[in-house]
Amino acid sequence: MKKSHQPNSTDVRPIWPLYQAISAVLFFSLWLMSGCVQVGKYHLSDTHTAKKGYVYVTKVVDGDTFWVKEGTAEIKVRFIGIDAPETRNTGHKKKGYFGLASKEYVTALTEHQWVRLELDVQKKDRYQRLLAYVYLTDGTFLNAHLVAHGYAVADTHPPNVKYADLFAALQQQARQEKRGLWAGTF
Repeated sequence: MKKSHQPNSTDVRPIWPLYQAISAVLFFSLWLMSGCVQVGKYHLSDTHTAKKGYVYVTKVVDGDTFWVKEGTAEIKVRFIGIDAPETRNTGHKKKGYFGLASKEYVTALTEHQWVRLELDVQKKDRYQRLLAYVYLTDGTFLNAHLVAHGYAVADTHPPNVKYADLFAALQQQARQEKRGLWAGTF
C-alpha cells in the first residue's frame, strides 16, 4: 500500500511573495493617487493647481492687501470695507500701531493658501487693485474676521457698501472688548 504524502514545510509554496506583490501594487497605486509623483508635465501635488472659484495667495503686502495668482496672471487685491494699519511710512500715510501684527496675522492665514474672492459694485480702485471680500477655504469671511479681532477697522467707501453695517457692528464690539489694535493706549 502506498503511503499518503503528508506535506511538509518544504513542499508548500510560500504565499508571502504574493502578499508582497499585492502590497507593492497597492502602495504604488495609493502613492500615485496621493499626488506625490509627476505625471506628464504636471506635478499632481502642485500647490498652484487651480481650484474652481479660488485664487492662490502668493504674497501679503499688509493687513488689507495681497497678491494672488489666477492662472498665469498676478493680481494685487485690496480688501473691501476695511483698513489695516500701515506697516511702513508712505508718501501720504504713516506707519500705524499694530500694522506689523496685522500683516503677520493675514500672512499666517493666507500666504501660500487658496482664497475665494467676492467682488462688489466697483471692481478696481484708483491704483488698479482688484477690490474684494476675501473668504478662506474653511468659509471664514476674512474682512469681517480682521475687524472682529481688531486687526483692521471698518472703512467703507461707496459704492462698495454690501457689508458696511456688519463691519461697523464688529468694530464696535472689538473696541468694547479691547481686541487687537483697540487694546493699546492712544
